[in-house]
Amino acid sequence: MAVIRNLGLQDYESAWQDMQRFTQNRNAETADEIWITEHPPVYTLGLNGKREHLLNTGAISVINSDRGGQATYHGPGQLIIYTLIDIKRLNLGIRSLVTTLEQAMIFALAQYSIKAVARTDAPGVYVDGKKIGSIGLRIKRNCSYHGLSINNHMDLRPFDHINTCGYSGLEVTRLADLGVTVSNAELAIPVTEAILTALPK
Repeated sequence: MAVIRNLGLQDYESAWQDMQRFTQNRNAETADEIWITEHPPVYTLGLNGKREHLLNTGAISVINSDRGGQATYHGPGQLIIYTLIDIKRLNLGIRSLVTTLEQAMIFALAQYSIKAVARTDAPGVYVDGKKIGSIGLRIKRNCSYHGLSINNHMDLRPFDHINTCGYSGLEVTRLADLGVTVSNAELAIPVTEAILTALPK
């Protein structure tokens, strides 16, 4: 059974270093963990991210992360769930983990009568063609870290200054624009439950 940690608002770099340290130090008996958090305003660029997708980042910091994917933005009001999972122990492929995270977001949004879908050409979750949930993972020593983000009641304007996830013109949305008012803590419950239910026992 995975350990769930509610971390509150956390600096991105500190959380990232903590994930790296946890993954480096874990062994075959270490329990998997799910971290629930949100970050102060920050742009992050994935391992293969191209700086050309950062159009006008202004005063917001840019961090070169070791997750997969391109450019994205994190800020208060965005739910972040990090999945620190031994995928070898669970006999879980990377694509299966991505699908699990996508389906968890879709399930959670359905609880609020929001119909979201995944796309085969672009990981993440979309509502009427606009991105509401993103996924970025890193696999090291057969274990995953980083995870997913869902735009809840955050300020979306910083997304205007990047090619979100490497796609020019990709629009984003949030639960608040879809008539749903919910705290990150409450939103985290169905997402986390769906992840735990889907993971092999």
